[in-house]
Amino acid sequence: MKLALISDIHGNLEALVSVLNHVEKQKVDRIHCLGDVIGYGSDPSSCLELVNNNCDIRIMGNHEFAALGMEDIDDYNPAAQKSAIWTRAQLSDREKAMIAEFEMSHTLDDILLVHASPFEPKEWHYVLNAEAALEALEYLDEKLCFLGHSHVPQIYAERENDLPRTQVGHDFLPDDQSRYIVNVGSVGQPRDNDPRACYVTWDSEEYEVLYHRVDYDIETTQDKMSQANLPRMLIARLSMGR
Repeated sequence: MKLALISDIHGNLEALVSVLNHVEKQKVDRIHCLGDVIGYGSDPSSCLELVNNNCDIRIMGNHEFAALGMEDIDDYNPAAQKSAIWTRAQLSDREKAMIAEFEMSHTLDDILLVHASPFEPKEWHYVLNAEAALEALEYLDEKLCFLGHSHVPQIYAERENDLPRTQVGHDFLPDDQSRYIVNVGSVGQPRDNDPRACYVTWDSEEYEVLYHRVDYDIETTQDKMSQANLPRMLIARLSMGR
């Protein structure tokens, strides 16, 4: 089975379309989405429709939670708050019902799919360092955990009596004796200083994780966000990838 794993689209239609076109060439069996289809970008409805039509498993992200009124956005920074309020206003009842069907997590054989950490998924803990990865591994029964949330492609490999090994996202063959947390990066708002969209494919037969970077029309996305009067910071960061 060959899977494409996408995450953190954030209403960026141009990035999503480019990634789906790229995925089609990889001849995958399934596409799964790890959450945050919406938020920040100017095309939440179109992105939701594409994800609903193309992804077999759809995981709940914190921005979906916020859109349903299930998360307090008071702790969001001002730009994220403004975006969350704008996004919620764009969604129809049908689209909110679509989001309500998203899962908090999903297990496929020896794989766990989740948006943030396996540890308290509804608390949206970031896995950004070895200490957070160690805590997440304590709640992981599967061999592999694919997640998003931080927008940074990263791999954490379990080590006996030590903190997990931390590496930047790269193609690799998992050791069958270890467990891994794999951040698949972000389709619509990368934060690793590379503005290209990022996603991962997993081939269970080859036992191989591959990272993919995809160019998209950033200027069109930025123009549309400007027309929607979305925060400048969210617009500017797309061309910098951070």
